[in-house]
Amino acid sequence: MRYISTRGQAPKLTFEDALLTGLARDGGLYVPESWPQMSPAKIAKFAGRPYAEVAGAVMRPFIGSALKPAALDGAIEAAYGSFRHQAVAPLVEIDESLWLMELFHGPTLAFKDVALQLLGQLYDRVLKARGERITVIGATSGDTGSAALEACKDRAAIDIFILHPKGRVSEVQRRQMTTIDAGNVHNIAIDGSFDDCQDLVKAMFNDSVFRDRINMAAVNSINWARVMAQIVYYVTGAVALGAPHRKVSFAVPSGNFGNVYAGYAAKSMGLPIDQLIVGSNRNDILTRFFKSGAMKITAVNPSLSPSMDIQVSSNLERLLFDLFDRKGEKLAGAMQDFRKSGKFTAPSRHWGKVQKAFQAHRLDDKQTLAAMRDIHRRTGMLVDPHSAIGIAAALDARKGQKNSATPIIALATAHPAKFPDAVEQATGIRPALPPHLAHLMTAKERLSELPNDLRRVQDFVLAHTRLGHNK
Repeated sequence: MRYISTRGQAPKLTFEDALLTGLARDGGLYVPESWPQMSPAKIAKFAGRPYAEVAGAVMRPFIGSALKPAALDGAIEAAYGSFRHQAVAPLVEIDESLWLMELFHGPTLAFKDVALQLLGQLYDRVLKARGERITVIGATSGDTGSAALEACKDRAAIDIFILHPKGRVSEVQRRQMTTIDAGNVHNIAIDGSFDDCQDLVKAMFNDSVFRDRINMAAVNSINWARVMAQIVYYVTGAVALGAPHRKVSFAVPSGNFGNVYAGYAAKSMGLPIDQLIVGSNRNDILTRFFKSGAMKITAVNPSLSPSMDIQVSSNLERLLFDLFDRKGEKLAGAMQDFRKSGKFTAPSRHWGKVQKAFQAHRLDDKQTLAAMRDIHRRTGMLVDPHSAIGIAAALDARKGQKNSATPIIALATAHPAKFPDAVEQATGIRPALPPHLAHLMTAKERLSELPNDLRRVQDFVLAHTRLGHNK
């Protein structure tokens, strides 16, 4: 398997090079040169199999010879051995055709653990084989940061720096990052939005001298391995509800589009997904895009679902690559124009297929609280605001379905205890942190605050990464 850039000017890479490179040197994102296919017979054989076994079978074609089968199996077992549910991504029935997939049983209580626990294991094995070390830099709107730090803490070959928007993540999210006591971990609060943090990371990747000096790598979903790992739970969820013998839809609360894109990847591989239902908060650029085919950047407004407070959804570029017939030079021009003007219109040639495959729904904060309240009233379940948006989007989509018997799986992307203020506001009940995080609210915090200034952030990284001192 080889990997190509969405902008067409970077060299093709093997899996391990794509893993360590993250963002392509032409500013694009790496995608597989072609989609490996899963036949109905292969999908059917996944029924009743352990999550780790399915993960190995789904991911092996993407990895190829980069890891021996035993090494990949060991990485998978180590990644998911820390999860607090044997199924890793269990399904809970809401009603006869709506299910909730709980993706928050990892160490930091968010779906990002599913990919990042594996990413940490893959980094360890590849870096050890190569005798190399890396500096990981990432941006977070809340959950990626804690999951990445948990996966990379105390690893001898990694220094990790996570940028988060100051004052725009929940207290639990912030403390999950800032209370990690490890010498290779660095938290940076940026005076700005998540989009500002994301732009800083991309600018550092595009500075080739700086990038090479620190051997920079990525943990954001711009790293293909993140998307690859998330494909697995679409497969296990669909098979549990009858695939390949019937279609299944998925409802996904989304900001940066990485989680939804993993569903698109699964569909491209042959998984019988009927629709991918995108849930947005008040920062609704994705909903506007899927309803109109046009994007327009507006201000990022803080919300009750901060992990979705995004206006520039990086992974959408991977979908746009297919809409431009995988012609990177055309997409590169369109992306440059989008950055200059803040506007973009998708090519019309494949738009009919997009509208058939995707739906999108928007909830503001008031509607999100109402959804959380209604879910608790009807089922007794407490859900966080992001997951509530996914469930509400599923219910809205079902109203317009011609065949309401098609099951929908809504993705629960975070444990309710990560957003206790919002849950309490909606239901009157304040969810408690699990015992393994009981110390969180009293532990000492470690973080640095920096302005939204590229040079200041780069200077900080150079001063604290061990690679920066050695070159």
